[in-house]
Amino acid sequence: MRFERLDLNLLVALDALLTERSVSLAADRLFLSQSATSSALGRLREYFEDDLLVLKGRQMILTSRAEELIEPTRAVLEQIRSTIAVKPEFDPASSDRLIRFMASDYTTEVLLAPALERMQQVAPKMRFEILHMSSAPVEALERGYVDLLVTVDFATSSDHPSELMFQDDYVVVGDHANPAMSQEMTSELYLSLGHVTVRFNRSRIPAFDDWYMRRKKQQRQLDVITASFGTMPGLIIGTNRIGTMHRRFAKKMAKYYPLVMTEVPFEIPPVRELAQWDIANNNDAAIRWVVSQLRETAEADGPARFEDDGGDSKVAFEFRADRNRL
Repeated sequence: MRFERLDLNLLVALDALLTERSVSLAADRLFLSQSATSSALGRLREYFEDDLLVLKGRQMILTSRAEELIEPTRAVLEQIRSTIAVKPEFDPASSDRLIRFMASDYTTEVLLAPALERMQQVAPKMRFEILHMSSAPVEALERGYVDLLVTVDFATSSDHPSELMFQDDYVVVGDHANPAMSQEMTSELYLSLGHVTVRFNRSRIPAFDDWYMRRKKQQRQLDVITASFGTMPGLIIGTNRIGTMHRRFAKKMAKYYPLVMTEVPFEIPPVRELAQWDIANNNDAAIRWVVSQLRETAEADGPARFEDDGGDSKVAFEFRADRNRL
């Protein structure tokens, strides 16, 4: 590679020649033959229009121009080593790095909030930004709008690395005074009650439970359709409506609202929550550290790994396909 006629590969040879003041010693240092090192010296002399090393008696000495080149050459090579050749270290305690997430309010509540609390203890200068889920989350990741996409597996891409954070299932939630919540939650009772559900963005993409019920041709009475998981409790409290909610989220909401939970009276495949980053950032130490903190936070709240189920994977694939058509 040349820069203004200078073969940049010759900088290493120049540094060795200026340091050793000997073609043979420079050759040993460079692991080159003496003839190859002599050839490099010849090209350097041609470029600088100076002999650089001259024979005086039995020793080689540096010309005035060569003496002037010692420090600049060493500085340039050191700059390359420190900024390009050497992988920079990441120190959470001193880093002021900004990390941008894209996540739903559900993910923010059950994972990001406790993880950010955890990270604040060891990385007090780091900054974080959380963006709402868009209709094209992977595109936002690839364009560099966000550093980490934290979402369900069917919203991620196989083109980029990811790591499983946790798996979550569903429960039915209702107001503590709702008489239906004091009974056994049968399929008949579940379908007879008014429901609150979530649909996202202008495309009105359904939440997984809503999509799954329609796929199973189970008709629910949808009293309220809202735009986020976080608004569901307020729309359930004080009514006889119920909602189908992620278990981890329901546990959190039950701490703040007078909600009670019961099991869903039929099988709904669980969802898997992943953290994904652009493949171009696979060696970014700060991002990998944040991912490790997310994983440790998730595992502290319950098991993160479950046996894979081929049927569940097939359902997730169908849901992804339906979302992409919207």
